[in-house]
Amino acid sequence: MNKRIRYSLVAVSMAVLAGCSPSAPLTTQQAVPDNSNDAGTADTIANLQLANPSAFDRTQTLYLPFADLGLTSADAQTLVATVNDQAVPSQLIDRNGDGQAETLAVQLALAAASRQNLTISSDPALFSSSNWPARTQAEISHKVGGEWQEAKYIGGTFQNVTELTPPAQYTDHSEWIRYEGPGIESDKVGYRIYLDWRNGFDIFGKKTTELVLQNVGQDGYQSYHEQADWGMDILKVGKSLGAGGYGYWDGEQVQLVSDVGQHTAKVIENGHLYSALQIHYKDWQIAGKTLNLTADLSMTAGSRLVHTRLNLTETLDNIAIGLVKLPDTKLLQGEVEITGHAWTYLATWGKQSLSGADSKLGMALLFKRGQLLNQTEDNNSHVAVMRPAGTELEYYFLAAWDGEPDGINSEAEFVRYLEQQAEMLTLTPRQTLKTTLGATQKAGPLTAETALNWSERLAQSEMTRQTPFYAYGGWDYERKRPSKWEYTTGLQLQAYDELLQLRPNPAWQQVLSEVIDSFITADGDIRTYKISNYNIDSLNTGNMLLREYQRNPKPHYKQALDLLRQQLTEHPRTSEGAFWHKKIYPHQLWLDGVYMGMPFLAAYSKAFEQGHAYEEVVKEFTISRDKLRDPATGLYYHAWDEAKQQNWADKDTGLASQFWGRGLGWLAMALVDVLEIIPEQETALRQPLLDMTAELAEALVKVQDSKTGVWYQILDKPDAPGNYLESSASGMFTYFFAKGVNNGYLDPRYKATALQAYQGLVDEFILVHPDDSISLVNTVQVAGLGFGRDGSYDYYMSEPLFRNDAKANGPFIMAGVQIAKLLESGQE
Repeated sequence: MNKRIRYSLVAVSMAVLAGCSPSAPLTTQQAVPDNSNDAGTADTIANLQLANPSAFDRTQTLYLPFADLGLTSADAQTLVATVNDQAVPSQLIDRNGDGQAETLAVQLALAAASRQNLTISSDPALFSSSNWPARTQAEISHKVGGEWQEAKYIGGTFQNVTELTPPAQYTDHSEWIRYEGPGIESDKVGYRIYLDWRNGFDIFGKKTTELVLQNVGQDGYQSYHEQADWGMDILKVGKSLGAGGYGYWDGEQVQLVSDVGQHTAKVIENGHLYSALQIHYKDWQIAGKTLNLTADLSMTAGSRLVHTRLNLTETLDNIAIGLVKLPDTKLLQGEVEITGHAWTYLATWGKQSLSGADSKLGMALLFKRGQLLNQTEDNNSHVAVMRPAGTELEYYFLAAWDGEPDGINSEAEFVRYLEQQAEMLTLTPRQTLKTTLGATQKAGPLTAETALNWSERLAQSEMTRQTPFYAYGGWDYERKRPSKWEYTTGLQLQAYDELLQLRPNPAWQQVLSEVIDSFITADGDIRTYKISNYNIDSLNTGNMLLREYQRNPKPHYKQALDLLRQQLTEHPRTSEGAFWHKKIYPHQLWLDGVYMGMPFLAAYSKAFEQGHAYEEVVKEFTISRDKLRDPATGLYYHAWDEAKQQNWADKDTGLASQFWGRGLGWLAMALVDVLEIIPEQETALRQPLLDMTAELAEALVKVQDSKTGVWYQILDKPDAPGNYLESSASGMFTYFFAKGVNNGYLDPRYKATALQAYQGLVDEFILVHPDDSISLVNTVQVAGLGFGRDGSYDYYMSEPLFRNDAKANGPFIMAGVQIAKLLESGQE
């Protein structure tokens, strides 16, 4: 499948600079050049507001794609970063390996729970005068001037190259490549990768913060196995995965990346702040397949971590990563009862260093818990068997030697370090990026036309990035899996459908029809849908299927609609009749489910049952209010467990503990959507919904951020560490207020609330790219309960932030439509 390159969220990698706290002065080696910024000679490109969500100091390496800064590559050649007019280390880098820089890497220190503002400028004078000390490097070096004698190279001298493909006769101990493969290092530690059948990952322990790889092995292949002033090779790899290598788990042991037609190693970056290697394995024979594997390996200054990104040309059921299994070591495992998107670790600690009998070495793998299929071992390695995301796997490996300057000297210290690293990967800095290009395009009064334009621009951007690929057989780029019949698809398609009523586009309308049609079989079944799961989320896309049926009444569409209706007939319920969220979530009522099921049930009943189910629909809302609403604030808790058995549920009330923004956003949208479906003459049925709408509006205004007009991830804790303004909830509430006023469900005084919220949506969450596409950022990807998700405040902070997620795209597009109607109506 063609994995198109897409703009990534202002991505962040984390690294703790040992001995360099944010409040401490920089050391001589880390000294800032004497080049304070002259604002008069620089063009400001962007301002980035950062918040450290952790209770400890951290040093961040931020990756800012030029496109996110509103720049083309040609416009980004003299970018610099400053804090309070003082330059901070930065580097223009190539992250995708195409030979052209497309990202600005910036490193800065953040004190615990602190905020900081970063300015990005185009400043030729400051850029040319910057002379940051080199703290990373990547290299590969081979002999020239000698000759091959069978599989060994005799004579010659070493020369560094940027790309190397060994000849067919090359193998282990051929003495042609210096230290047998490419190397990469930071000022903390170095690594080498054997560029032969062993594919071993080895460690150069360093006793200095200076860069050393350029000198290692110049005098042969034995010296770096002996202690030297700089350090030494400290690991015995043998036939194992070494210090973090990769292979395939065949059910009994790891199959190394050995049976390969050709290896090619390339230096992608060799810079003071960031260095990267790429290794391409051609024609790897594995699991009955012949495929190619590309590994991108990178390091940043001050970090022990190697960021590893693997990409296959064909899917495999697993990729095995691991650590050499040695005596006198202890196996350490990070937290596993956590959300699947959180990072955890597998590590070893003990006397596993070659540097001395009492020397201690720690090695670790860091990975997302949800991708771990199995933890196991074979004769040579401790193994984490991982589930690739399609054809991709991302992880980190690291080594911490007690011989380093200010090194880690105990197991307890190593575990604390690993836990911090895992937290830094999980809890990324909270970011708000404002660019000059964005400010220019957002300037001017808010009108109906501009609101529709923003909706249309996001729809156009998504039509390129994702929407057609939601069809059966396509690829869901946000979830990194084959497209399925699920609520996100229906939400995004419904948003298009709303927009197309005001901005007709036959080509787009055809895409919507094709996506829905792709899932419906000739006999009325729904591909990837299984009624026995009793998952209420599955019903939301039924709204679009119903609209398609009403436009084009194909008999098998009606059969599919009847199948979804059958689910609600059979769906398990609480004792009072509220629908369980899913069969796997027994006795649980979630706010999310009210939106997923009730608009569909109301619309189906109106179309085919003369409204027979309206009472049942309203009952779902009233039970939700009774069980989930907090009378003190008027806000609703995310969920309720009638059995009071879940670890997230209060043992007395069964309630979850937090007011989650998007959870309440689902309820808010459900209210105004169902009110639009149930006829006005059904006054008795509508009144409870109108009452809920009015009281919810009053509660939401109280927690709306007065400065920006949008809402926080956890609604009532704006000042809590790590909390952030979140785009999907903000879009949902904007839609709720605008539609509520438009349709008369809310007092006209809430028009001002809706307009402030919409302006905040655009100002806070829209990034404008130089190709005229836009992105919608700062969307929490998911937030569920159970299965490692304990519902605590910390849990809601731990879920990753995404961009261009259907759960935010849909509400944003629909909010623009409602704001346009509101502005055209002239309501006061």
